[in-house]
Amino acid sequence: MFAFEFVYLARHGQTVWNLEGRQQGRLDSPLTSEGVLQVRRNAAAVRCEPVDALFSSPLGRARTSAAMFAAALGMPLRVLDELSEVDHGELSGLTRTEAAAAWPGQAEARARDRYLYRFPGGESYADADARAGRALARIARSGARAPLLVSHEMIGRMLLKNLAGLDSVQALRLNHPSDVVYKVRPALARIEVLESGTGQHGPL
Repeated sequence: MFAFEFVYLARHGQTVWNLEGRQQGRLDSPLTSEGVLQVRRNAAAVRCEPVDALFSSPLGRARTSAAMFAAALGMPLRVLDELSEVDHGELSGLTRTEAAAAWPGQAEARARDRYLYRFPGGESYADADARAGRALARIARSGARAPLLVSHEMIGRMLLKNLAGLDSVQALRLNHPSDVVYKVRPALARIEVLESGTGQHGPL
């Protein structure tokens, strides 16, 4: 069990490729105007919380979002490679239709076992699960008790799995919209939703 009081998990704001339905993985696209607004509202929500450290994925969309959190919170930003999104390999940048045409059978293979399925030339959720554990261990060693992590939806599921003691099926049922910050209490295995711009929260 990690010795955190709370961990706050934020996803980057909406991006152009999110709107286009393209798989980003380790590739990048810029935040939309709505994405910028989402991050600003999330930053307003966490200003009322006892955040004591800020960590980000190195990918551009997350670092841009995290920089906005850093400005709102008045604290430095630390980048961790382990918080990068799951690598989509050869499917990066493709829509579902384009991926199905270029890599027939991959969607079916993934549906059979989402946790162990590995994107061609990329990663699996199992790979990301181990990486999430390493990220949290590094953050714990920094002395942070209530860190905010700015990352991505897929690695975020694995962060929640590690923090709340979920199994892979439970973790893969979760979604992380760009306008939501999760507040996790590891000691209670409890996940709450921090409502954007209000500082209020409720159970997931």
